[in-house]
Amino acid sequence: MVVSKLTYEECRRQRLEENKKRMEELNLNKLASALKPSPNKSSPAKARVPRQPVSPSSAPVRRSIRVASLPSPNYKDVPIEPLVRPRRSYQKRDLLNRVYASDEVRQYAIDRAEELLSGLDSKYPSFTKPMLQSHVTGGFWLGLPVQFCKTHLPDHDETITLIDEDGNESSTKFLADKPGLSGGWRGFSIDHELVDGDALVFQLIKPTEFKVFVIRAYKSENKEEGNEDLDASHLNRSSKRVRASTR
Repeated sequence: MVVSKLTYEECRRQRLEENKKRMEELNLNKLASALKPSPNKSSPAKARVPRQPVSPSSAPVRRSIRVASLPSPNYKDVPIEPLVRPRRSYQKRDLLNRVYASDEVRQYAIDRAEELLSGLDSKYPSFTKPMLQSHVTGGFWLGLPVQFCKTHLPDHDETITLIDEDGNESSTKFLADKPGLSGGWRGFSIDHELVDGDALVFQLIKPTEFKVFVIRAYKSENKEEGNEDLDASHLNRSSKRVRASTR
């Protein structure tokens, strides 16, 4: 072990001497000393000039050549006027004095709606919907049969048009997740003076259009007792209502 260590030290010393001779031959020692900075000479430090604050009004505005000829923009906050959407005004219904239809009156309207439904063209999907207080007052939400909606109506929110017997159209918002009619149904209900106990027949004449027949729970006073005609004259919403049980 000692012999190998001495041999290594001798080899290392020999290489150092050879490198030193090469450096002297190439004058590398003189070049290295010439590049070293003189300890007595030091570069003077530059005087630090404090930065002067610049006024925003005096500073030049850097603008693109394309907009240099245009007037300067105004970045002041300008209040935006709220959008005014036209809304239909409806007379509020007296929710404290709501009249609830009796079971007899309600069943009368349902039977006549089923009668009307059986006479419609079967190629158009149809269903009946008895009216409750939540459909015609307060919340104005109309839930539709789930299976009917899954089979015949879109699987996403869509605008559904309701067409009454006179051809008047009303746009409503169909919610696929519920499913049922929300926005627009309130206006249809008030315009057609629907009350608790009435029954509606919905006939899908187009993918997003319903023909709606209104069956009144309270029949017209000037109708003859034996007249069971289901003509549109019986569905006149402006006629005076009396209980069906008095017919």
